[in-house]
Amino acid sequence: MFVDPLCPECWALEPILKKLHIEYGQYFRIRYILSGQLASLNIATKRKQEDLAQQWDKTASRSGMSCDGSLWIDNPIDSPYLASFAIKAAELQGKHSGIRFLRFLQERLFLQKQDISNIEVLMECAQAAKLDLSEFMNDINSSSASKAFQCDVKITSEMEVEEIPTLVFFNENIEDEGLKITGLYSYEVYVHIIEEMLGEKPDKQPLPPLEVFMKYYRVVASKEIAVVYDLSIEEVEKQMKKWTLQQKVKRLPAKHGTFWKYISH
Repeated sequence: MFVDPLCPECWALEPILKKLHIEYGQYFRIRYILSGQLASLNIATKRKQEDLAQQWDKTASRSGMSCDGSLWIDNPIDSPYLASFAIKAAELQGKHSGIRFLRFLQERLFLQKQDISNIEVLMECAQAAKLDLSEFMNDINSSSASKAFQCDVKITSEMEVEEIPTLVFFNENIEDEGLKITGLYSYEVYVHIIEEMLGEKPDKQPLPPLEVFMKYYRVVASKEIAVVYDLSIEEVEKQMKKWTLQQKVKRLPAKHGTFWKYISH
């Protein structure tokens, strides 16, 4: 999966990825490649900032995954590259550490409008993702993180990925061409691709109880719950309001849609 930490469409793909992972995760592994495309925007001009703000708000209202475009006007990102290096530094502590760190980064950016190129914010995300902090701080400025990022950028260019998010599906036969899917599609499209790749109908795993899902992912959007559990947003909000009263979850303010944080007792 080709991603960029600053890309609202990658964030909008999260509900579908969660559902795929739960129902068919036994059939695939995801490798994240940082495309470096948005990071290469030298976000200097006021006009460009206004365009980005509009684009973010459009994506948010279309996808139900909140991202607040006013960030680009009020608190623009200083150094987009640093966020990408930080993800690579986190990945040096294991693939899952990298994925966890990326999610914390996205929450800070899209929900809290924080500058994710700020070293304090990156350290907080590393702590939240339970990384070894001193190792992370060493790695973020190391040649290893920089090389790993350059390697991702090279793969992006070799595979002619020009838009993000892009998913490229490969089967076990390395000689076979990968199947490239650019942009956002409905859940069924991705399931169909997995079927085609396997040459058979895959076994679907049952969904966990909603509370187990909430506990595992900590912070989720109503949209994510709705997609994973095939519920309407109204049904999700109704359940979450009940749980708010029982102090199981806490509502997080967001410009578009609603996010919920699981409260562990």
